[in-house]
Amino acid sequence: MSGLHDDALAVLRSWPAPDADQEQARRRYVAHLEAHPDGMRRSCRPDHLTASTLVLSDDGEHVLLTLHAKAERWFQLGGHCEPGDHLLHDAASREAREESGVPDLRLDPVPVQLSEHAVPFCRDPSASTDDGLTVHHLDVRFLAVAPPGSVPAVSEESLDVRWWPADALPDPDPDLVDLVRLARERWTQSANSDGGMTFAPSDQPSR
Repeated sequence: MSGLHDDALAVLRSWPAPDADQEQARRRYVAHLEAHPDGMRRSCRPDHLTASTLVLSDDGEHVLLTLHAKAERWFQLGGHCEPGDHLLHDAASREAREESGVPDLRLDPVPVQLSEHAVPFCRDPSASTDDGLTVHHLDVRFLAVAPPGSVPAVSEESLDVRWWPADALPDPDPDLVDLVRLARERWTQSANSDGGMTFAPSDQPSR
């Protein structure tokens, strides 16, 4: 995963943070990756990077959320990076496809938001014993747009997956509310640009 580590570091070093808090998070992520060559792996404890995606409907009015089986809360789609992920947005795209059942999402390769949060139930499946540390996910969040009429499917990692009005979220955590706001602003900017939507198809990983 050295190539993924290098890509994530390059993306985060150049990412234009939208505000001071996000700039502080960006510096935190960069410092973590510079100090930890294994910082993209679940085995890097207590902290490691993850990748997630806020999926918008094609009109920007609805968001696709998953009811997480372990946390029992509604979140955007996402999870841990895997050895087959070549770029940071590959991981976000793969997780979004797997958890949504929608294969032809269009993903913006530029992150929308960074969010660090404790995940007490995160365990390294390769470890023989639990080290007792509370894991923090350093989540890098992207935006994807679904084709019109997309019907999601529930994966084994979720209790439910469904569309919600962007202004009526089922679990309006401030972090998720801000993610939706930033994603819709990005979608509006792209939709109103002279070139129209510039997001790339996410059905195949980059090489």
